Amino acid sequence: MSDTVQPFEAEVGRVLDLVINSLYKEREIFLRELVSNASDACDKLRYASLSQPELLGTDTDLKIEIFADPDAALLTIRDNGIGMDRDELVANLGTIARSGTARFLEAAEQQKSGDVKLIGQFGVGFYAAFMVADRVVVQSRKAGEETSWLWVSDGRQGFTVSEAPETGPRGVTVTLHLKEDAREFLGEWRLREIIRRYSDHIAFPILLQVKPKADDKEAEAEPKAPEKVNEGGALWTRPRGEITDEQYKEFYHHVAHAFDDPFARVHFTAEGQLSYTALLFVPSMRPFDLYDPKRRHGVKLYVKRVFITDDVEALMPRYLRFVAGVLDSEDLQLNVSRETLQHGAIVQKMRKVLVRRVLDELAKKAKEDGYEAFWADFGPVLKEGLFEDHENRERLLEIARFRSTEGKGWTTLDGYVERMKEGQADIFYITGTSIEALRSSPQLEMARAKGVEVLLFDDPVDEFWLPEVGEYKGKKLHSLTRSDVDLSSIKGADSPETPRADQAGLDKLIARLKLALGEQVKDVRASKRLKESAVCLVADDGGMDLRLGRMLKGHEQFAGGTKPILEINAEHALVGRLRQMVDDPTATPDLDELAFLLLDQARIIEGEPVPDPGAFSRRMSRYLARGIEAA
Repeated sequence: MSDTVQPFEAEVGRVLDLVINSLYKEREIFLRELVSNASDACDKLRYASLSQPELLGTDTDLKIEIFADPDAALLTIRDNGIGMDRDELVANLGTIARSGTARFLEAAEQQKSGDVKLIGQFGVGFYAAFMVADRVVVQSRKAGEETSWLWVSDGRQGFTVSEAPETGPRGVTVTLHLKEDAREFLGEWRLREIIRRYSDHIAFPILLQVKPKADDKEAEAEPKAPEKVNEGGALWTRPRGEITDEQYKEFYHHVAHAFDDPFARVHFTAEGQLSYTALLFVPSMRPFDLYDPKRRHGVKLYVKRVFITDDVEALMPRYLRFVAGVLDSEDLQLNVSRETLQHGAIVQKMRKVLVRRVLDELAKKAKEDGYEAFWADFGPVLKEGLFEDHENRERLLEIARFRSTEGKGWTTLDGYVERMKEGQADIFYITGTSIEALRSSPQLEMARAKGVEVLLFDDPVDEFWLPEVGEYKGKKLHSLTRSDVDLSSIKGADSPETPRADQAGLDKLIARLKLALGEQVKDVRASKRLKESAVCLVADDGGMDLRLGRMLKGHEQFAGGTKPILEINAEHALVGRLRQMVDDPTATPDLDELAFLLLDQARIIEGEPVPDPGAFSRRMSRYLARGIEAA
């Protein structure tokens, strides 16, 4: 039975094009990726055989074999693990079931040097085989089945999947037809070097056999038997003092299927009521699917060195979904049920310790150079914990970093508190869509005039955790976009006051603007925060923040919207001119038009859409023309 050529998923084709045509510096990593996949397959079969021992049959010694044939330019990587059936071959080797593919491709295509780290960061390690091979043949027989399947591809035209003419061994055999410039990967010592560097920690034996060349007169008459070349054993069970940084790094590459170096690691053994060992890693590069709702943490669960599953959501909270590693328990049973894993008390107790250990390690790293770059990538995700994880909120607040009006760098909340002005009781902040836009926001004008520092938040998650946290060390977190802001008690420039003689005119103007705008706004009032701008929008004290309302409405979770409060600057020249127009009956139509112009201006500043762009354009053009004529 044979299948016609099936095209790769469009995005896979683009990935492969990048792999094949880019000049990579470390092509040997293809072998690490294939060996790592083989190790995972053996792990899965070992676990499956606990409940279905018949899957192992007579082939009970799980292993990985590597065969090199220099004359035929063939390199074969074989495992006797779980294997794949036809549908799994198509799904796993023909598509990329990961979100963020477009972002990966954009970033990779911008890398003129072809940085291989991007491939591993996205998690498409199998395709690294095409860096060294112009044809790849995968033969697979799934454990418990009799049919073998062949997957064949040149990495360009697509792939074929057909039933193998003969029943092959259980597991997966990957045969690489090496390119002319990749023949170095057929040499015995080159292969030994790569395996020992990248895969020495693999718990299953890696057996290497290199066929002598036909013209090698010094070759032995009988080919050497396959030889184990890795040390093996579970790395996490070794004493920490005996594990080198290089070994830790390569184990991270294996367990996380990543190419970057770990930013932090946590390795400890717990003894007592619960006994377990954990080896966890925090990446230094942000995964492309970090914001994929389907993404889960990369912590694999072992029981007494036997792999159980990598699908226990309860081991880590969502905000630590970038953490990878292993947890090896002595207390769980090998046949532990999924229900026990997801909701059992033992897993919950281990999770509590794991989270604390990771956050404590990040607190140490926060004192070192490079932490701010890490926070720039992972901070928005960690801030999800401020909303979700009340128990660890203080730990998260201490490692959090924020932008503020005090320079271009990052600050801590403790640093902000130390710089607070005399008479300042609250921590002031403002939220928006970008730091650059926030720095020019009208809501900052009075604070800037008084020298009051303001925290700037532009991550969507900020809208959720800020009201939930509420305060820090007794200091209230106070939004400048709320209507109750009053900075008069803070020492600095005097708060502007509307001249009493003109208060009556201001009251009349406010009443007229309210009448003109009607249901468009909740209220119109004089501002205590504006110094240079004429108007701004703010939220009512008890209402929803304007930006949060827009976000929820955009996701169809909040249909009603929030009516803003329009604040006007009583000392602005434009507002002064409008006060003069109030008592002129002939100016009423102009006042109505100008009221909507002011509101639309405030909407634009706030980042809100103008409901009627055509009307806004006509009004603006009309009054600009008048201004030009008057000039």
